[in-house]
Amino acid sequence: MKKNLVIIAGPTASGKTATSIEIAKRLNGEIISADSMQVYKYMDIGTAKITEEEMQGVPHYMIDEVTPDMEFSVALFREKAGAYIDDILSRGKLPIVVGGTGLYINSLTYALDFSGAEDKEYREYLENLAKEKGNEYLHSKLKEVDIESYERLFPNDTKRIIRALEVYKLTGKTISEVQRESREKDIDYNLAYITLTMDRETLYERINKRVDIMFEKGLVEEVKSLLNMGYTKDMTSMQAIGYKEVLDYFDGKLTLDEVIYIIKQSSRRYAKRQLTWFRKDKRVRWFETDKYEDKHCLLENIVEYIEGELKTL
Repeated sequence: MKKNLVIIAGPTASGKTATSIEIAKRLNGEIISADSMQVYKYMDIGTAKITEEEMQGVPHYMIDEVTPDMEFSVALFREKAGAYIDDILSRGKLPIVVGGTGLYINSLTYALDFSGAEDKEYREYLENLAKEKGNEYLHSKLKEVDIESYERLFPNDTKRIIRALEVYKLTGKTISEVQRESREKDIDYNLAYITLTMDRETLYERINKRVDIMFEKGLVEEVKSLLNMGYTKDMTSMQAIGYKEVLDYFDGKLTLDEVIYIIKQSSRRYAKRQLTWFRKDKRVRWFETDKYEDKHCLLENIVEYIEGELKTL
């Protein structure tokens, strides 16, 4: 028998957190975060991490799982999130996965195989190649074997470029082909898959306001604190939007006004990429939050949809 699972996805600043809390309270749910940066401890302001007060008593998981010096993979997310889902279901509650990291969500909604393809020596070789000849050179190597990934990934996304090259070396297939094949396999869950969206201008205004609030709350001080704890700019966690720009400010490369402008711009571009990602999945039910009369009406429609999809509720 398949397990019931709710997904609430959407771009940054689309209202996922507040909506998910209300849905969890109505449907006896508990929340699993699907945010690749909220897994890190001490990184609260720049990741817009939910506070204990905002949780309103609803249990949350996959937040503050590791310290910023540790790597956290999609495979590890699926393993840990899967265990939390089983635990929540065993207590008669409804698991609700909430976030905007598409790869994390896909690891649960598709039968992605993370087991076989691994070649540490080749990975180290590619890492050294990037250091010696630069990210652009490594990115160009991808063009030779996987044009789809080459066009999708930015040159500075070395982690995913290396992964794509590694998968091709081991399987003879592009990572996109491997993922497409996995999507044809059945999964363990009955899904109610929701994505929140709104008018683009409204979303961009919300993103800009969120960035301003981050600085009011002390983002600069948070990054300074992370440096004082020994965390450095070469760590994956510190390359997150908001953190890398403040680090450039400390290095004298940017003024504070430039930092704020770039973070807003990068966040808007990220939201655009998130929307593109979720549009690819035909199982998604879109909710345009600004088209409803009020919050109550939106929540009623979402609950009705979930109950219809998960008929055993």
